[in-house]
Amino acid sequence: MPIDYLDDFINNALREDVGDGDHTSRACIPPAAMGKAQLLVKEEGILAGVDVAVKILTKVDPEVNVEVFLKDGQHVMPMDIAFIVEGKIRALLKAERLLLNIMQRMSGIATTTSKYAERLKGLKTRILDTGYKKNDARYADA
Repeated sequence: MPIDYLDDFINNALREDVGDGDHTSRACIPPAAMGKAQLLVKEEGILAGVDVAVKILTKVDPEVNVEVFLKDGQHVMPMDIAFIVEGKIRALLKAERLLLNIMQRMSGIATTTSKYAERLKGLKTRILDTGYKKNDARYADA
């Protein structure tokens, strides 16, 4: 995904989700209040969207600290911790919904794709992405 497109997507999604700001956070949480959060896996599957999540977090607040434990494409189990993030609580809350929606969607697609790929092992059938082009060297034997 080109960086410009991803930046535009994140900006538009945050604008749609947060609008003119999180009024509850503004009313209840001091601007400098710091916090820590972890992304805890709830279901077995294939993790996807970690890189996008980090991009969202750093776009919302460039000073957040993200420690990644699991990478995109890894098989995960319930209670695995994908990453821990530390930063201003308002920023963490601002990023949370978008981050979770994207990661849940991407992980769901990755998990389903993985199941189909496993069932097709040993066959000549291949799963291709929507970017497939007939003469693309990546799919020469497709």
